[in-house]
This record gives sequence, C-alpha cells and structure tokens, in this order.
Amino acid sequence: MRIEIATLFPEMCEAVLSASIIGRARAKGAITVNCHQIRDYTTDRHNRVDDSPFGGGMGMVMQAQPVYDCWKAVCAQLGQRPHTIYLSPKGTTLTQKKVVELSKMPMLFLLCGHYEGVDQRVLDKIVDEEISIGDYVVTGGEMPALVLTDAIARMCENVLPSAECYEEESHFSGLLEYPQYTRPECWEGECVPPVLLSGHHKNIAQWRREQSLAITRERRPDLWELWTKCQNKE
Repeated sequence: MRIEIATLFPEMCEAVLSASIIGRARAKGAITVNCHQIRDYTTDRHNRVDDSPFGGGMGMVMQAQPVYDCWKAVCAQLGQRPHTIYLSPKGTTLTQKKVVELSKMPMLFLLCGHYEGVDQRVLDKIVDEEISIGDYVVTGGEMPALVLTDAIARMCENVLPSAECYEEESHFSGLLEYPQYTRPECWEGECVPPVLLSGHHKNIAQWRREQSLAITRERRPDLWELWTKCQNKE
C-alpha cells in the first residue's frame, strides 16, 4: 500500500505518521506514506496558492494550478494514475466498509483542502471520490487525511500483528465492540465479569457476542437495523 498526501502542512502530517504503529509500519516498509507540499508547485513568485473566490464571500480558495501540478508530479513518480480522494465535508461519510475497500488498492492520492476549499475545476479533473469523516467541519483536510490513512494502514499486511487485531473491533463486522478489561481484577469496588476469568473460551466468546449485540442495539440503532437486515438476507 502506498499513500501520497498533498497538503499545505506536510510537517503536521509527518508528526503524526511518524509515531506509534503507523510510524513503525513505515519504518519497516510495511506501508509507504509520502507527504507533498502543494506550495512547492506554485508558479507564483510569492509562493501563493490561494485567491479570493469569484462571486464574493469570506475566505480564500486554493487555486487549481498548484494542486494539479502536484498531482501530475506524483503521477509521474508513480508511473500511473493513483486513485484520488479529496477530503471534504461534502463527501460520502467514511465507513469501515469503505476503509476495507480502499485498503485493497495499491496506491492512493489524498488531497487536503484548506481555507474555503479547492477550485472546483481541478477537483472535477483529478478526483475520483470525495470522503468526509463526519458531519462537521474542521480547519483543513489534514486531520481527515490522517484519520483515513491510519484507518487504511492498519488493515494492511504486517502493520498489526494479525487480522484478529481488527476483525473483532467496532464496525468491522457491523457491530460495536464488546467491553474490555485488564488488571487489577477489582478496581474502585468494580470487578471484572466472572466469565472473563473462567478460561472457558466458548462462554467468553458467547458473552462478548451478546455484549456487542446489546451495545449496538442501544447506542447505534442505525447500525443495528442495518446489521439485522443483512442477517435476514443470509
């Protein structure tokens, strides 16, 4: 898996992507993530990459030329056109199903917008899909790109110790995850459910399944309804 991130703040992305599990995965070559400074591709002598919007309004809009030239340069480096994603609050909401789908692609190009967004003309020319990480707005596309990169990278081979590390987590199966506990056995008067101390793997698996079902039904009725429909079709 290779992910190319086009941004005005590569140092911000590198700080996150060089740490923890993703940082170790990059260091050992399990995944490749490169951050590209869009400002390096501007033809403006003042390194300007934005201008005021036609039609008026607050803020500035990122210009098409530096974004397009950055994308073309990456395509030339790769020797092919990567699947291109624009992180946008107008995009399709990110789900675990989409993460799994993207994790199977060999190369991704993630475009981080900023200010009031990006000139629509370059989006129409290079973007394959727009993705949102939720129904809210942040100051730029960097945080959404990092979320997406992290979610995809941990699905890739040799990033986590085994597939079990993510297969039982929330959303992977369509359900929310069961509660987790660790030592000490009792804390502040609350003790770990006895079944988890029994060593009976079948009973533990059944308890975890029941907890996942109950939590999903209580907290995410939308997921519960979708999961139920899927079960009925099988």
